[in-house]
Amino acid sequence: MFGQMKRDIKVIFERDPAARSIWEVVFCYPGFHAVLFHRMAHWLYLRNLILIPRMISQCSRFLTGIEIHPGAKIGQGLFIDHGTGVVIGETAEVGDNVTLYQGVTLGGTGKEKGKRHPTIGNNVVIGAGARVLGSFKVGDNVKIGAGSVVNKPVPSDTTVVGVPGRIVLHHGVPIKDPDLRHDDLPDPVNEMLRCLMQRVEYLEQRLKEEESRYNVFEIIQHHDPAKRGV
Repeated sequence: MFGQMKRDIKVIFERDPAARSIWEVVFCYPGFHAVLFHRMAHWLYLRNLILIPRMISQCSRFLTGIEIHPGAKIGQGLFIDHGTGVVIGETAEVGDNVTLYQGVTLGGTGKEKGKRHPTIGNNVVIGAGARVLGSFKVGDNVKIGAGSVVNKPVPSDTTVVGVPGRIVLHHGVPIKDPDLRHDDLPDPVNEMLRCLMQRVEYLEQRLKEEESRYNVFEIIQHHDPAKRGV
């Protein structure tokens, strides 16, 4: 346990230039506290003790603002920077050397049973406010931009941004814009409405023409007695 604590402290010094001393990390870093609480809760959870681990999790949430379900599997070297609003679901799996910023959610998309949260690979960085939702895998060496919403598998060695999340770098090579356009797709509903509006305008114009023709015919009959019998 103490060896694990030393590794968690070392990780913070490696990734946070603001860290000045061990005591500062121990007493002032909520991410460190949340991971420490989780390791204790997860140890009990694996021994089929449900209530006590959940109570530890809720206590950790109250003290740190970070909610990690006791059932989540957390690898070595997890660093939660700032941390407020981070949520990690029950069946989520987090690999080694992962960095999460504030507001990150590793959640599900419904009430399905079984595996319903994402699996995060090694050496992954997830930016502030990002949402990773669903039971799919995010590969190794992935960067997910702040505010992104990811709801499908992400291959290794990529960078993902946007809502919905789209790959902009793969193995360090930019992906061309035409392959990323998600706003230039056909809208069948809008196309149908447009066709209906055109049809209505056409029928209204025909109706006006017919009304005009019959009005002219009535005027002719009124002024020409010879054609009244027609």
